[in-house]
Amino acid sequence: MFRTQLTGSLLALGSLAALAGCQPSMSGEQDASSDDEPRDDSAEYEEQREESQERETRRDDRDDRDAEGVRDGSYRASGGYQSPNGPETIEVSITVSNGVIESVEVIPQATNSTSKRYQGDFAGGLAAEVVGKSLEEADVTRVAGSSLTSGGFAEALQTIRQDAKVG
Repeated sequence: MFRTQLTGSLLALGSLAALAGCQPSMSGEQDASSDDEPRDDSAEYEEQREESQERETRRDDRDDRDAEGVRDGSYRASGGYQSPNGPETIEVSITVSNGVIESVEVIPQATNSTSKRYQGDFAGGLAAEVVGKSLEEADVTRVAGSSLTSGGFAEALQTIRQDAKVG
């Protein structure tokens, strides 16, 4: 019942607003356009359309600059680092769109159980650190308590940057 009353009230308000717009001006001023002379809105419309296109072009140019030199796509690379238990490797897969990292996946390649744990923790927290950043600005030093694994990520990221580079 309340919904019906609300709908009725809104319709009544809309009708009043429409009627208010139809009332003659009370100030004594006449509208600049007369009923006898047709209004030519085409020039104003064309100007607004051109301004809109210019804004769109500027935005497109800005988007191109943001992604300049980086091809969209998915890239995969391995990176190595030295752990206390010996050399370790991680594999990194990154998807780039308009120069921005859309997704990242780390595939742990550790041979030592401690390194496996650190790589797993690193893999679980990495997306929060790099997704949404440009490929060029993505950089991590420590993720989820793992500081050494970031060296392998940095090496893989450098390879991916080179692979994604246009030209």
